[in-house]
Amino acid sequence: MRRTALSALGGLVTTVLLATAQSAGAAPAPVTPSDRDGMSRAFTRAAAEFGVPRDLLVAVGYGETHLDGHRGEPSQANGYGVMHLVSNPTHRTLEKAAELTGERSTELREDTTANIRGGAAVLRAYADGLGLDTAERGDVDEWYPAVARYGGASDVRTARLYADTVYTLLAQGIDADVAGGESVTVRPRAVEPERGPYEATDTDRRRAALSPDYPDAAWVPANSANYAAGRSASISSVVMHVTQGSYAGTISWFQNPSSKVSSHYVVRSSDGAITQMVRDSDTAYHARSANSSSLGIEHEGFVNDPSWFTDSMYRSSAALTKYLCDRYGIPKDRAHIVGHSEVPGNDHTDPGPNWNWNYFMQLVGGSTGGGGVQLSFPSYDTLRGGSTGAQVKAAQTLLNQQGYNAGTVDGIFGSGTTNAVKSFQGARGLPADGVVGARTWTALLAAGTTSVVREGSTGAVVERLQRALTAALGRTVSADGQFGPGTTQAVREYQSGRGLSVDGVAGPATWSALQAGR
Repeated sequence: MRRTALSALGGLVTTVLLATAQSAGAAPAPVTPSDRDGMSRAFTRAAAEFGVPRDLLVAVGYGETHLDGHRGEPSQANGYGVMHLVSNPTHRTLEKAAELTGERSTELREDTTANIRGGAAVLRAYADGLGLDTAERGDVDEWYPAVARYGGASDVRTARLYADTVYTLLAQGIDADVAGGESVTVRPRAVEPERGPYEATDTDRRRAALSPDYPDAAWVPANSANYAAGRSASISSVVMHVTQGSYAGTISWFQNPSSKVSSHYVVRSSDGAITQMVRDSDTAYHARSANSSSLGIEHEGFVNDPSWFTDSMYRSSAALTKYLCDRYGIPKDRAHIVGHSEVPGNDHTDPGPNWNWNYFMQLVGGSTGGGGVQLSFPSYDTLRGGSTGAQVKAAQTLLNQQGYNAGTVDGIFGSGTTNAVKSFQGARGLPADGVVGARTWTALLAAGTTSVVREGSTGAVVERLQRALTAALGRTVSADGQFGPGTTQAVREYQSGRGLSVDGVAGPATWSALQAGR
């Protein structure tokens, strides 16, 4: 079969392939608790145990999850852990991994070492099914069909898209910071994958279709069971989603008739590539009450991991959103360009606190106002049952984003919002009185994924910090996403008042105090 060179750098990067991986002859040795002590070591050990090239194993995991196990929570396709072991009606790598490794399903879902072993075992089983011998298993390029099968797509084009992503990562190299302060790396290499049955034919190339509605997108239709033909209302809004999974995995899931979900467009993290899956004139199943009147855009990644939200993704999605708004006469404001969590009757949290709405709306060329949910205020009022207005909407939005169901974001502080506040307060160790005062506001505004930020830092996490400081200090800290001298002084003031080390840097101790409502 013909090999095709891949390199995202414009030319081949010459490096030495890994030494031939060991064969997985005898039954796998059990993993002891002392072995579960580092992701990089886990990849190395699993690769050696099952005869899978270590860098390939890392690239598969990074392409699926950016090496984040998400605390054992499932993806949209019901996949788990760093290696995204899946358990759904048509793809059951979780069960296959349990059979091959002897690990319990709970361990495979929740323990990173077990999950990586499971992924390696499944890949090796696919390689054995292909008849790869020891020498071939030592050549990373021979694994392409096994990788394509690991993605679980029934459609050849989608399987090829999945495997191409993995081999592009190998060509580019990987340097990922993971839990525990560890770094997992893969050096760039030249790749010429042996695609075998996944090699694109001239017929495939002729059939490759562009989007019928957006010129810059590819066209891969969702399964007809996952959307309804036509619409019962005119298009009046655009809803932003996060896939909770990979780009190729999401496309595959929308092609799966058992999923009963879809979206009009899917945007890739690495380069902003777009695939349309449902015609604009048809009703995708993506936002419950808004399905008939909205267009849905899915963004590759996970809500709690800001590393997926790249500038390429923001710019590409914003260009698509602007095009759709212009084409269908949708106002470019936050009343009409909304997050999934803001749609009435929904229980989802996406796009979540790491999505930079201000930056995105600037790229769209619209307004951050227009009746959308505002989170930044000069001060935060005490809210309780019977309160109404914009700050109630903000509290409801934040509660929904963190998984505490406040119901419809309607600006009315009713019993549902009260119960959600009490649940949130109980989880944070605050008095569960159902009243959103300074401490509850601080915890709510600070909630989400954290990273160390200091003077010179920018972005959504800085905005979150600034809002939380406004509530905690009882004075306005400008929520502009720019960590300047004023924010440094506010952090120092907060640290001093809470008995923390006063350095002006928002590190783990400062974030922990804010998220506890101190």
